[in-house]
Amino acid sequence: MRSQNPLGSITVICGSMFAGKSEELIRRARRALYAKQRVQVFKPAIDKRYDEAAVVTHMGVQHAALPVANVAELQAKINPNVEVIFIEEAQFFDQSLVDLVVEFADRGKQVVVAGLDQDFRREPFGPMPQLLAVADEVVKLRAICMKCGQPASHTYRMIDGKPAHVDDPIILIGATESYEARCRNCHKIRRRIKRIK
Repeated sequence: MRSQNPLGSITVICGSMFAGKSEELIRRARRALYAKQRVQVFKPAIDKRYDEAAVVTHMGVQHAALPVANVAELQAKINPNVEVIFIEEAQFFDQSLVDLVVEFADRGKQVVVAGLDQDFRREPFGPMPQLLAVADEVVKLRAICMKCGQPASHTYRMIDGKPAHVDDPIILIGATESYEARCRNCHKIRRRIKRIK
């Protein structure tokens, strides 16, 4: 006998900076609204680059979003009647986001999460590896390398025009003034020179 309950799902949109993740999240949110589904869009409150209460692409396309400080606040703001939950910049949340996403998918909600799968060091970022593991669908987008024009999967961080150090803080909110999309060949990172005593 077939279940009468709605089928929940988890979709993860990932890639480097400037790959079009926010654009894809907005496109999916608008499609859900056109289909007359009940939608909520969330973003981390620390991301104030373009607008405090909207997901905004680097090209200026935007969609209203609820800023939340953490996963507990996100959970508290989810409307019980929502059908599709969108979460922007998921890498900035802690690991408890994974359990929340799975819980709501198991309850029959569609959950769409977007975020950087790697930090500027090319290492897995925040809860993204676990989200990718539990996803029903993964959309991995690539950008264009801002140095050579090849397909790019990595986020390059610049400090005063030079590559960031490997031990610099992981989170630095920024856009083109601090980051570029880079291919594997053009991605660079500096290591601190250890002084011999």
